[in-house]
Formats: sequence, C-alpha cells, structure tokens
Amino acid sequence: MPERLWRCCLLLWLWLAGAAMAAEIEVSNPQLLPTEEGYVLSANFAVDLNPRLEEAVTKGVVLHFVVDFELTRPRWYWLDQRVIERSQTYRLSYHALTRQYRVSTGGGLHQSYTGLSEALRALGHLRGWLVAERGERAPRAGENYQASLRLALDVSQLPRPFQISALGNRDWVLASELKPWLLTVPALPAPAVEGAR
Repeated sequence: MPERLWRCCLLLWLWLAGAAMAAEIEVSNPQLLPTEEGYVLSANFAVDLNPRLEEAVTKGVVLHFVVDFELTRPRWYWLDQRVIERSQTYRLSYHALTRQYRVSTGGGLHQSYTGLSEALRALGHLRGWLVAERGERAPRAGENYQASLRLALDVSQLPRPFQISALGNRDWVLASELKPWLLTVPALPAPAVEGAR
C-alpha cells in the first residue's frame, strides 16, 4: 500500500511539474488607459503553440483562449477589495475551404489570416478592451491598485474526446503565468459636451 501511495504522489508531482513547464504564453506591457468611454486594457501576449496544438487547429479543432483581468484595491484592515473582474474569450480556428486561420472574439467579430503565425500575433495583440465603463463602479483616479492579467487555453470548451485526452497531458496545457503589476489609476478625460464645437 505505501508503494502504491508513493507512485500516486510521484505521478501527481510529475503532472504538476509538467503543467508548470508547459506555460508557453508570455505577457508583456500591460496597461490600463483612460478613454472617454472608461478604462481600456492593452497588453501583448507571445503565444507559441506546440506541435500537438498546431495539428489540432489545422485539422479543424477550434481553440478557445480566455483572457482574465482583475483589479483590486489593497486594504490593510480587511481583505483586498475587488474593483474589476472581467473575462473575454477568443477563438482560433482554421477553415480548410479558404485555407485561412480565423481569430474571433466573444462579440462575433472576426479577422482572417493566411498563416498561423499571423493569427497568433493578432490573438496576442490585445488593444482597447473596455474593462470599466464610465459611471460604473470604476477605480478612483490617483489611487494605487493591484492589477493581474492572464491568457490561457480553455480545455473545457474543446470537443469532448479532446477534453478526455487533455486530462493530465501537458501538450494541452497552454497558459501564461498570472501577470501582476501595481498601478496608479489615471483620471478619465472630461466627457465630451453635446453640441460643443
């Protein structure tokens, strides 16, 4: 019995180590910027698919990627206050008829690309994502906040046979580390006045 328990622990450790090494997305230059509509998020992700994922896409499997953003305000007297928590899904697919890769967002917008590397660059180029509209529970200008950002392949949205093969298989683990950064929230620009010239 102890030997069996030892083997289970070893397998679990190897799986966790493989999952940690499988992170192949780098996050760089995250920024929260003020606009007339509210605060928008911009960042760059260097996405690198392994051969198994490349093959899956070219054979028609749609890969779903989820961007998670969170903004919290540190409090010394209580738990940190979560101010913003947003997620957005991107879909990477290949259309054999047109021989093009397509990157789609949750809002139904999509763009087509002739090569996989172009599609991955577009997927990793996050610009103008509205994470806090003016007037809603927005962060206070001039105060310090802790932000975090992550991009990961969502295996729960794969077709069922692929979900089963993805269990414990590090070839299907593709995620960035959680990228934290401190920021002082800039003030929003004054709203445009109707009829002003």
